[in-house]
Amino acid sequence: MAKIDVFDVKNSIVGSVDLHDAILDYPVNTVLIHEVVKMQLACRRAGTHATKTKGLVSGGGRKPWKQKGTGRARAGSSRSPLWRGGGTIFGPQPRDYSYSMPKKKVKNALRSAIHAKYDAGAVVVLDSLFVENGKTKEAVEILKAFNADRRVLIVVDVIDEKVARAFSNIPYADILHVNGLNVYDIMNSYKIIFLKNSLPMVEKATGVAVEGA
Repeated sequence: MAKIDVFDVKNSIVGSVDLHDAILDYPVNTVLIHEVVKMQLACRRAGTHATKTKGLVSGGGRKPWKQKGTGRARAGSSRSPLWRGGGTIFGPQPRDYSYSMPKKKVKNALRSAIHAKYDAGAVVVLDSLFVENGKTKEAVEILKAFNADRRVLIVVDVIDEKVARAFSNIPYADILHVNGLNVYDIMNSYKIIFLKNSLPMVEKATGVAVEGA
């Protein structure tokens, strides 16, 4: 087990906590991280884009001129893709971009991402997170203590109403329940703050709790 320092909201060390070696010993695999992030972003795509074919464009139901004798090219509809205002040939249509990867690869990528951020000094473990009055000013002071002023991810085991309200007005801070922990949000953050009580669930999400059983 690796020993990690635990801090209070004033950035003072108040103890330590054990984190499974399988997380911090797992190699930083940038290729695997990229694969999983790519999958996550694909799954988040709405896929609602659509263009109109000639059958969907309004008008154009009548043949613009007779087939022969006018000296002009044959035309069956003014909504032909060849005409201005006509339909689109092979344009994008609504589709589902999502796909899946083996669960083991996703869990390994999560380990790799946490390890990468830990090596970069971007991981902080908090003993507890408490905002007395639920004010944004209090939340800002907590983040200032850790020099967290750019894209902060706060991973909690229980979402407290006052804490959520206090941090909701900070554009660069996000509170995430540990059940939703994912590779993209980790890699997209400059600072990751884990609550001490969320670490057992982090180990479970990465699969090490099962391996150690």
